[in-house]
Amino acid sequence: MSQLPPWEEIEHTADWALRVRGGDLAALFENAARGMLSLMGGEIEAGGRYQRTITLQAPDRIVLLVDWLNELLYFIESDEVLLDEIDVRQVTDTLLKATVRGGRSRNPRRQIKAASYHNLTIREVPTGYETEIVFDV
Repeated sequence: MSQLPPWEEIEHTADWALRVRGGDLAALFENAARGMLSLMGGEIEAGGRYQRTITLQAPDRIVLLVDWLNELLYFIESDEVLLDEIDVRQVTDTLLKATVRGGRSRNPRRQIKAASYHNLTIREVPTGYETEIVFDV
């Protein structure tokens, strides 16, 4: 049996969408972030590095996932950076602790406005977890 990719772009009528997989919740959240960043594209300038520690709380894992991705989008936009390292150190149904690293953006990237709740579920599957995320563009 071939191993499925950690994320893949899937068809969506007006926006962008990803199917994301992870062996545990931390891997699912990391892969969701990496998949979103791959949709955005862009390159990081040589030189100074950016690092931010993130702690989020939410009422459930669905809200936590959307908050996580939207928090990353906020940092990317407000700090004018791209991220290339995502380390989710702890994640439960209601808490996330992570460190992200990157650098200044060297070239234009495609913009994502937000991660959405559209049909969002996190499913337990035999290999861990899976979700489909729609991004407003």
